[in-house]
Amino acid sequence: MLENRESTERQYALRQRALTLGWPLERVIVIDCDLGVSGASATDREGFQKLVAEVGLGHAGIVLGLEVSRLARNSSDWHRLLEICALSETLILDEDGIYDPAHFNDRLLLGLKGTMSEAELHVLGARLRGGILNKARRGELRCPLPVGLVHLDGAGVGLDPDRQVQDSVRLLFETFARTGTASATVRYFRQQGLLFPTRVAAGTQQGALSWVPLSLGRAANALQRAKGDQLRNAAADERQIAKLAAETA
Repeated sequence: MLENRESTERQYALRQRALTLGWPLERVIVIDCDLGVSGASATDREGFQKLVAEVGLGHAGIVLGLEVSRLARNSSDWHRLLEICALSETLILDEDGIYDPAHFNDRLLLGLKGTMSEAELHVLGARLRGGILNKARRGELRCPLPVGLVHLDGAGVGLDPDRQVQDSVRLLFETFARTGTASATVRYFRQQGLLFPTRVAAGTQQGALSWVPLSLGRAANALQRAKGDQLRNAAADERQIAKLAAETA
C-alpha cells in the first residue's frame, strides 16, 4: 500500500465522479478508515459499519466504489447492505455502471458480484495456504521464534549468537524457577534495572535486536512457549519410544 498508490488514488477520484453526477461537494463523504482492512467480515470495520448506518438512516443517496462488491467479501454482509440500500432507495455505483438495488435485475447482478468477490477471497486464501504447506514440506518455512532462538543459515534452529541475549533468557528462566511466578520474575528484573531482548518482527528493521523493560506479557509469552516446546518434545519422545517398542516386540 505504501508503494502501490494507484488504486487508492482512483478511489479518491470517485469524489469528482459524484460531483459530476450532481451531488454538491459538501454532501460527498469519503469513508477511508477501512483502507488495508480485509472485507471478509464487518467486525472491527468502522468504515463499513458507518456506511451501513448512514444508508439505513436514509442519509445516503448513492454509494460509490471501484469494485463495490469488495465493500464486503462476505455474502451475508453484502446482501444485508443491498437490502438496506433497496429500502432506503440508495443507488450503488462502480466502474461498470450505476445500479438500483430496488430493481430485481440490478440486485441480481450485484449479488453475483458479491458471490464472486467472496469466492475470490477463498481462492486467494487457498493459494496462500498451499504455498505455505509446500514450503513447510521442503523444510523451508520459517515461523517466528521465541526470543533467544534464531534460524540458522542452512536449516534448523539454534541459539541466538549474541551472548548477552542468551544470558538474559537464561536469567529469565532461572529467576522464574526460583520465584515460581512470572510477576515475581518481572519484579526482579525491574528492581535490578535489567532489560530484556526482543527482535523486531516486521518492517524495514525486521530482525533487529532491541532491549526493552521486561513486561508481564512478554515474560508470560516466553515461559508459555518454552513449556509448549517441552510438551511437544515429550510427546515426540513418547511416540519414538512406542515405535521402538513395537519394532522390537
